[in-house]
Amino acid sequence: MNPADIVASIPFAVTTGIELVSATPEEAVGRLEWAPDRTTIGGGMHGGAIMTLADTVGAVCAFLNLPPGASTSTTSSSTVFTRGVRSGTVTATARRLHAGRSTIAVVTEVRDDAGKLVAQVTQSQAVLAS
Repeated sequence: MNPADIVASIPFAVTTGIELVSATPEEAVGRLEWAPDRTTIGGGMHGGAIMTLADTVGAVCAFLNLPPGASTSTTSSSTVFTRGVRSGTVTATARRLHAGRSTIAVVTEVRDDAGKLVAQVTQSQAVLAS
């Protein structure tokens, strides 16, 4: 599957405007543009939008590490926000930490246009038999 096909298979990612730039079992990269409808009071990008990007890109990385016929679901997610975003694009890079028989662990860094860390998300994914 190419990145566009992967995102097309995730309706919520399409609805939220996430673009998947690249995806391999080792690393997935996606981005989301700042937009007025993705902000909080005061104009900063909503944390939920940032977490949606990170969760989506992390899930893609996990999906690409599944054995044939298996599926995955997020079982835990921990987010640390380090700065706000008031314009531009945020880019999420998810990297596999562990791919085992029953769980996959992924860490995702979200950065702004200047390359500064906006958030770090660590998530665990269950490996589900088909």
